[in-house]
Amino acid sequence: MDFTQLPSILTPDPGLLFWMLLAFLVVFWVLAKYGFPAIINMVDERNKYIDESLRKAHEAQERLANIEKEGESILQEAREKQAQILKEAAHTRDAIVEKAQEKARAEGARLMEEAKTAIEQEKKAAIADIRAQVAALSVDIAEKVLRTNLKDDKSQMDLIDRMLDEVSAK
Repeated sequence: MDFTQLPSILTPDPGLLFWMLLAFLVVFWVLAKYGFPAIINMVDERNKYIDESLRKAHEAQERLANIEKEGESILQEAREKQAQILKEAAHTRDAIVEKAQEKARAEGARLMEEAKTAIEQEKKAAIADIRAQVAALSVDIAEKVLRTNLKDDKSQMDLIDRMLDEVSAK
């Protein structure tokens, strides 16, 4: 293949090739001196920023896990305290109910005793009243009987003898 026959766009001139190479080297040297360190610094800073962000995210995730564990433990502790408070409240309620029942029983027994005493006193008073009435009636009847039976001396003497015989027979 003959390269002399090719168009000039495909076959660069050696002088053009030199200047292009020189321009490339100058641009490469400027980039190597000023551009690449800046780019490398930016990439390193970005890498550090990403690493720092990942570390912070990991720490935040760990803190969140710790907070969740603490929350669960606090919630469990609150549940235990709630159960204990409910148990104590039930115990206190039962004790109060028992005291109230005992007090009611004692009050009922006292009222029953007072009622029995009052009934007994009323019964004794009624019996005493009946006895007094019976005694008064008996005296009235005896007085009337004696008046009719003891109208004369002979009947009085007969009654006295009869009573003396009854007393001495006992």
